[in-house]
Amino acid sequence: MLYNAYEIQRSMLAGASALANFSAGLLQNPANPFAYFGGGPVLASALEVFAHASAPRGKPEFGLDHTEINGKRIDVVEEIALEKPFGNLKRFVRKGVKPGAPKLLIVAPMSGHFATLLRGTVERMLSFADVYITDWHDAKLVPMHEGRFDLDDYVDYIIEFLETIGEGTHVLAVCQPSVPVYAAAAVMSADKNPCRPATLTMMGGPIDTREAPTAVNTLATERPFSWFEQNVIATVPMTYPGAGRRVYPGFLQLAGFMSMNLGNHMISHWEMFKHLVQGDGESADATMGFYDEYRSVCDMTAEFYLQTIDVVFQSHALPTGEMMHRGKRVDPGAITDIGLLAVEGEKDDISGLGQTKAALKLATNLPDSMKQYHMAKGVGHYGIFNGSKWRTRIAPVLEKWMMTHGG
Repeated sequence: MLYNAYEIQRSMLAGASALANFSAGLLQNPANPFAYFGGGPVLASALEVFAHASAPRGKPEFGLDHTEINGKRIDVVEEIALEKPFGNLKRFVRKGVKPGAPKLLIVAPMSGHFATLLRGTVERMLSFADVYITDWHDAKLVPMHEGRFDLDDYVDYIIEFLETIGEGTHVLAVCQPSVPVYAAAAVMSADKNPCRPATLTMMGGPIDTREAPTAVNTLATERPFSWFEQNVIATVPMTYPGAGRRVYPGFLQLAGFMSMNLGNHMISHWEMFKHLVQGDGESADATMGFYDEYRSVCDMTAEFYLQTIDVVFQSHALPTGEMMHRGKRVDPGAITDIGLLAVEGEKDDISGLGQTKAALKLATNLPDSMKQYHMAKGVGHYGIFNGSKWRTRIAPVLEKWMMTHGG
């Protein structure tokens, strides 16, 4: 019922958005006298903000068709290196570049947003590395006959992706995947898998959420596990290929994150409205671009979401040594030759300070020379992997780490 009610609301808002967009265009038409005086510009701006906020959104494109290496423009094309039911391994091929650059697998979060949320991350690293990314699928679009997808499957996907790319690959896990990727590194190390990562960089990841708990951690722990099963899991409607699949809907995830910082989001839309009234289209477009990405959400399978709530946030299975993968205990002590870099933002309100750093302590048999911690001052969660501070202050640390260890 929850998902069906949302679909009805979404359809109604889509029509209202189209009407508001048409009306805004009419009021801004140079041939319309109201475009020059009275309340015309103000009303047009208000309608444009509403149209943007209520418009339906699909999966965004990366749109990265080139990079620059040593001052030379290099064309970039996307290709699928490995196709799987719940996510593809995507590669950004740099045309005409000789082989030999460090191979980097960026593991995008499976947390309600598409991998394109890391567009800025990919763009920055393209000039330095041969970049791959996990392009997770929207669970509501995966047919039921493809089976289930849980935390164990996530770890298996990471291992298979690394085996596809080959030996000496560096891995960058952004936020949520830090736990399953760390587990994959431990499993591969224990199995002496030759394709285990050369380095693993974890950025703003919830390795041990007992350290500096945030509002996100509190939400996951103040309610019993049964509450999540009963209140946030819905069934995909018949209108989608994944009809009948139990999921944690992306629209619920988005609502949760929006409510955490509702005041900031309201201010952002007010500023966008003022920019439109003043004719500052460039500033308004920047805000619209961010929210186009931020509001593009996807569903997660119920089993993956619920297992993550249990393993990561409630039982703290990885730091307590109780995390299991396919019936075997995940042993961080098996990691002996993978360079671990933990990056945290000073102002991160999603993963508090110390949560990612905990990964270094768990690798008890890894030499200190292969561990590094970097705290980015004045940086919030999103700024760790996107924006000017990521490009100028954090990415160089990552590049140096990759070059120092197996690069």
